[in-house]
Amino acid sequence: MDRKDFLASIGLSAATFTLINCIGCSKSSDSPSGDTSGPTGIDFTLDLSLPANSALTSNGGYLVSNGVIVARTTAGNYVAVQRSCTHESYGLIYQGSASRFYCANHGATFSENGAVTNGPASRPLTTYRTQLTGTSLRIYS
Repeated sequence: MDRKDFLASIGLSAATFTLINCIGCSKSSDSPSGDTSGPTGIDFTLDLSLPANSALTSNGGYLVSNGVIVARTTAGNYVAVQRSCTHESYGLIYQGSASRFYCANHGATFSENGAVTNGPASRPLTTYRTQLTGTSLRIYS
């Protein structure tokens, strides 16, 4: 292989590597969408007897549905807040043992009622009402 062929193969390899990395950077559900407010007009019901919703049968469990995190507190109450952080719209998780919602991207935390407990977020989360009837949990605005 002469020098010209060697440099051409390195260039092709670098271009391929760059393309693969750019594809890997495509927007995911945890990436910011730019909108830091919660969804409006929320009204849906989860059947707690279904395996897909089994996380909500245990205290400290949570799931995400319709842009909303629905959690069962360690006290056994149901709470629901917007899925995205009010700082930069990254996805939140519920940490039942700490009784908070947490953004792993910048470390913002929120209480179970949506209040900011640690920045950089400065606005509270949008909260939603919950109503349990038998095994049906309604989440609504």
